[in-house]
Amino acid sequence: MLKSHEVLREVFQETSPKAVADHVGLSLSMIYKWAEETGETGSGTVNPLDRVISLIEATSDDRIIKWLSNQSGGFFLKNPDSPEQEEKELMLATNQILQEFAKLLQLIAHAAADGSISKDDASLIRKNWQDLKSTTEGFVNHCELGEFKEIKDEIRESSKKV
Repeated sequence: MLKSHEVLREVFQETSPKAVADHVGLSLSMIYKWAEETGETGSGTVNPLDRVISLIEATSDDRIIKWLSNQSGGFFLKNPDSPEQEEKELMLATNQILQEFAKLLQLIAHAAADGSISKDDASLIRKNWQDLKSTTEGFVNHCELGEFKEIKDEIRESSKKV
């Protein structure tokens, strides 16, 4: 994984550091320092990427990264739990996705019942939609890792007997 200064160095190969400096209202030398390693081996300075990570670590709140993602036209999706943690059962995971989807549909129906959707309703719908996407991504990831293979095989075998 690249370090933050390495990411910025790559970005500055395709985007003019001068244009960045002008846009954010900082000196060109400061922009260049962001793309240098900090600490004993480097002469760089703490860049905005490192500061955002420090802010997230200090608050333990992922709303910051969710907001940044949204401002960039995307959404934040947390990685699923590591494979070492206890695996969820396939049917339980499937039911969780269905319940979250049903909750989202219920929120949408309730919000639209009066023919309009308020900003508060839209915000709640967005939050539930992001939760559903995260849960589903975790499910798919577990499937890709083969963590549900045994349960799927058992379900197939039991359905053949019927």
